[in-house]
Amino acid sequence: MTEVRNDLRNIAIIAHVDHGKTTLVDGMLKQSKVFREGAETGERILDSNDLERERGITILAKNTAVTWGGHKINIVDTPGHADFGGEVERVLNMVDGALLLVDAVEGPMPQTRFVLRKALGLGLRIIVVINKVDRPHARPDEALNETFDLFIELGASDEQADFPVVYAIGLVGRAGLVPHGLHSDLTPLFETIIKEVPPPKVEMDAPPKLLVTTLEYDKYKGQIGVGRLMSGVMKRQMPVVRITPQGARSTGRIEYLFTYHNLTKVDVDEVRAGDIMAFAGFDELGISDTIADPSVTEALPAISVEEPTVRMTFGVNTSPLAGREGKTGWGTSRRLRERLYNETRTNVALRVSDGESADKFVVSGRGELHLGILIETMRREGYEFDVSKPEVIFHEDPETGEVLEPIEEVHIECTDSVVGTIMEMMGNRRGRMIDMRTESGTTYIKYLVPTRGILGFRPHFMRATSGMGQVHSIMAGYEPLVGDIPSRQFGSLVAMESGVSTPYALLQVEQRGSFFVGPAVDVYEGMVVGEHIRPGDLDLNVCKTKHLTNHRAKPSETTDGLTPPRNMSLDDWIEFMAEDELLEVTPANLRLRKRILNTEERLKDRKRREKMMAEA
Repeated sequence: MTEVRNDLRNIAIIAHVDHGKTTLVDGMLKQSKVFREGAETGERILDSNDLERERGITILAKNTAVTWGGHKINIVDTPGHADFGGEVERVLNMVDGALLLVDAVEGPMPQTRFVLRKALGLGLRIIVVINKVDRPHARPDEALNETFDLFIELGASDEQADFPVVYAIGLVGRAGLVPHGLHSDLTPLFETIIKEVPPPKVEMDAPPKLLVTTLEYDKYKGQIGVGRLMSGVMKRQMPVVRITPQGARSTGRIEYLFTYHNLTKVDVDEVRAGDIMAFAGFDELGISDTIADPSVTEALPAISVEEPTVRMTFGVNTSPLAGREGKTGWGTSRRLRERLYNETRTNVALRVSDGESADKFVVSGRGELHLGILIETMRREGYEFDVSKPEVIFHEDPETGEVLEPIEEVHIECTDSVVGTIMEMMGNRRGRMIDMRTESGTTYIKYLVPTRGILGFRPHFMRATSGMGQVHSIMAGYEPLVGDIPSRQFGSLVAMESGVSTPYALLQVEQRGSFFVGPAVDVYEGMVVGEHIRPGDLDLNVCKTKHLTNHRAKPSETTDGLTPPRNMSLDDWIEFMAEDELLEVTPANLRLRKRILNTEERLKDRKRREKMMAEA
C-alpha cells in the first residue's frame, strides 16, 4: 500500500559554479535555527574540505537537513563544475525536487545546462531561484526568459516547464516572489519548497530497500553508506543483504543507523521509507550497492555515469630525490595502486586501470580539474608519485571506423578590449564560434572546441584577461578529428648535472629563459629548471660554482640582477608539461623532469625519434 510522507521533502540544490548554491544553503541553515544565538558560523559552512575553501568551489556533494514548519527538508548541496558531474549524477536519485539557482546577471551557464538535463531526465520538480538580484546590471526578467528557453531546449514536459520562480539574495538570506519586493528572510523560499516539491510516495509495508549513493568513512564506525530508503522500515541491528551491481550477495547487519539533522548525523533506532539515511555495518561497500531485507532477490537499478574524456598515467616516483618528502613507505606501487582503486569506490566518474608496467596506472576522469583535484588530495595525504601529461580519450565510430574526439562547448566572458586576443587564441585551438553578444562593456562568446585544444587553456586565458575573465566548458559530444593543434611554443631548460643550484650559475645562464628554481635548490640531472626562449630543449649547468680566489666579493654581488623564479601551481605545471616529461608530485614540492634523466640517453632517444618521423 502506497503512503505519502507529507512531513518530508527531499531536494537538491543545482547550479553553475559560483552562482551561490552553498551560500544559499548557509542562509537556510541559519534561518532554521541550526545555530545558537550569537554563535560564530562563518561562510560556506558545507564546504568543509580544505581544497573547497581554497578554490571557492564545491567538489563533493553533501547532505544536511533543516526543519521548517513541522516539515523535515533534506538538502543535498551539489558541485557546480562539470568535471565533478559524477557527484551530481549519483545524488539526484535521492531527491524529488531541485532548486535551480541562476545568477540574475549571467543567466543560465554551461553547467546549468548539464545539471538541469540530469534533473529533468529523472522527472524532478524544479524550482527556479533567480539569485543575486541586488547585483549591478541584474536582469532577472531576461535571466528567467533564458532559463525557460533552456527548459524547452532540453525537452522539459509541460508540467516541468511550468516551474515556480523565487527571487533571492542568498548572501543576506532574503527571498521573494517578485524581484523588487523581497521578504526580510527566506520564508517565501521555504513555503515554495513545501508547496511545490512532492512529498515521497513510499510502500511502508514492503521489505526495506536502499541504493548506496555516497560513501563516507569513520575511523570508529568504519565504512558508512548513504542513500535514500526506497521502501519499508530499516532498523538498527536488523539483518540485511548487500547486492552488488554484478549480482554478488553477502549478508550483514545494520550496526549503526543515522539520519541527517542540521549539520550532524543523529543516531536513530529506525528509519522509515522516503528519508535519507546513513548506516554502517559492512566492511566493504560500493556505490550502486543495494542494501535490503534478506528476502529481496533483485538489486535496484545501478547509477549510470557519463564516460571520462581525459586520462593521465600515475606512476611510482623514480627521481633521485624519491623518498625524501613523502610519508615513509607511501611511495610504493602497492600503496599507490590501493589508493587509486579505493578512490573509484567513491568517485564514480573516475576509472583506474593497470598500466604498461607494474608501477604505472592509467587514471581517466572528466577533465583536467577532476584529475588535478585527485593529485592535490593525494599529495596532501602524504603520497609521492609521478604523473604524465593529460591526454584525450578518443572513440571509434562503430559504423565507419572513423576516429572521434571529445568536443567541449566553451562559454567565455571577458571585457570588450581583449576580445581580439581571445578570438586569436581560440582560433589557434581549432575553436568554432557559435554565438557572441555584448552587454555593458562585457562580451559573451560561445565556442565549440576539441578537448585537446582546451587542455591547459585556462592559465593562458587568465593571463590574457588579467584575471578578470571567466571561462567555463561542458562536454558537447564527439566529432571527427579536426587536425593538429599547436602545442607548447618553447622548449625546456634542463639541468645537466645533480647538485644544489647556485646564484653564480643562474646569473651566467639567465638570458637563456625564465627559471622555475632559485639559488640553493636541490636539482638533479634531467630535471626541468626553466622555460627556454626558443623551441627545443637546452641542457645547462645550474650548479656551477665560482672559482675561489683571494679577492672577496661584496655580499650583494652574488644575487644582484637575478630575476626571482616563476612560482608554478599544479594547474600551471599540468598545462606546461611536454609529452616527454613527468611531473614529480610530493607533499613538499612539485618538480618537472624528463622521462629519460640521463642527458646522453635522452639525446640518443631524441635522434631516434627524429629519424623515425623523417622515415614516416
